[in-house]
Order: sequence, then structure tokens, then C-alpha cells
Amino acid sequence: MERQPEGVVRSSGETVREAQRLLDAGMPFHAHEVFEDAWKSGPEAAAPLWRGLAQLAVGLTHAARGNTVGGARLLRRGAAGIEGLDGGPYGVDVPGLVRWAEELAGRVGDGGPAVDAAREAPRLAG
Repeated sequence: MERQPEGVVRSSGETVREAQRLLDAGMPFHAHEVFEDAWKSGPEAAAPLWRGLAQLAVGLTHAARGNTVGGARLLRRGAAGIEGLDGGPYGVDVPGLVRWAEELAGRVGDGGPAVDAAREAPRLAG
């Protein structure tokens, strides 16, 4: 599958919308790349949020590809990275994403079967 173009500068709203579209399509690695662009091109103050969201997306990627233990580790790392951050200015439901990540990590963390990325896709905005 073709990768997302790298280095695309988007508004925060465009970032959330594009990442959600990709997550809903079962393409969490591509969503990770969208978050990574925002993390690298956006304001420094927003970097922890975008970095944490990128980790959540790549965690889902690993869980969907069968590396469920590694996926759970990344989901927990991403959740810890965004917990307590204000996602409101960007429309991101941080508490909901933390709950989603912890729940999914709990289900797959003991080496369970791969998950369906589209079915497990989180809702980014509340």
C-alpha cells in the first residue's frame, strides 16, 4: 500500500479530519504519518499531543498486524503521553482516547490475536 506523502502541512482541523478518515478506512499507519507531520510542522506546544496520537495510531497498526504485545506497549505509551493534555483547541477527545487505548491494550496485551484496524478505530473528536 502506498505511503502517505510526508511533510504535508495541515491545519489542526485538517489533521484530525484526515487522520480520522484514514483510521476509519483501516489505515492506522497512514494516520500515524499525518500525526507525525503535525508534530513536526506545528507549534512546539502541540507536539506532545500529536506525538502521543501518532503513538496510538502506530500501536493500532502493530495490533492489527499481529504484534499485539508491541501494539499494547505503544498504545499505553501514547495514552500516557496525551493523558491530561488539552485536546479541546484541536477538537481531540483526549480522555476518550486514553480510555480507548487502555481498553484495547488490555485486550491485546497478553499476545491475543490481531485486531481489525477499521473496527477498532477510535473516534478522535468527542
